[in-house]
Amino acid sequence: MTAPEGGRLLTAPIFILSPARAGSTLLRMILGSHSRLYAPPEMPLRHMSVRAETKWIKTSLKELQISEDELDFLLWDRVLADVLARSGKPTLVAKTPANVLIYDRIAKCWPDARFIFLMRNPAHCVSSLNKAWSKHWRPEDSGTLDESMSRALRYMNKLEEARKALPGKTIRYEDLTAEPETIVKQLCKFLGVPFEPAMLEYGEFGHGRIGAGLGDTSAKLKSGRIQPATAPPELAKFPEELAKMCATWGYMVPEPGSSAAEPAEAEESEESAELAAEAAELTADQAGPASR
Repeated sequence: MTAPEGGRLLTAPIFILSPARAGSTLLRMILGSHSRLYAPPEMPLRHMSVRAETKWIKTSLKELQISEDELDFLLWDRVLADVLARSGKPTLVAKTPANVLIYDRIAKCWPDARFIFLMRNPAHCVSSLNKAWSKHWRPEDSGTLDESMSRALRYMNKLEEARKALPGKTIRYEDLTAEPETIVKQLCKFLGVPFEPAMLEYGEFGHGRIGAGLGDTSAKLKSGRIQPATAPPELAKFPEELAKMCATWGYMVPEPGSSAAEPAEAEESEESAELAAEAAELTADQAGPASR
């Protein structure tokens, strides 16, 4: 595998930047159903870095003028380029909500990267994140609404920063699910690929395992059909910062209530049960046969 003139193996990758629980798994599966686009499961790049901690290696890297950032970039580029090469497709679509937290490093690593900014009703993101909480994946949290609110706002604020700092295409989850053909055609035009109607039937294609830690695992996603968004939820709390984000993104601020809307609650409770079951299975696998 030979690096092009620009020094990167991966050229013009596509990154979906979004908050958690905004529908990015659905979007990756739709785009990954295109004959020229490969959209693998989640890979949080900020969790993958090169260790260069001793004074000896630091001295060598300084002499070679290789920064710690560049070491990480070389690793990211090599891994994603290899993943893409094995897919047999020419263009990578990377989707991981946590990547929005390092959007500036991603843009620095791949100056030719293209960005899709995916928004969803902020109240819906908070409610969904709270209901999908799993002790196995977030042992540092206790599953409170305040924790989910803080985490969701961190991602949303970063997405808003990225939208101001980078060129790209902004879409809404609600529009994608209400008018999928229109929105997907717009995305294909932005990405410079022809629209393929089969993309809308993403369930007819293989997208890898649907499981905890790899993206959304809801029954709605597993249905293989694009379905309309549920009604915006009501939240017991609605802090000013969340209300401001709703206004910034053009969403109405819901009236305070005691629980999420019933359709979303039923679906997300099912997903929480699925996440808990997968977490128990993972724990058993890690403990070995004696634990079963």
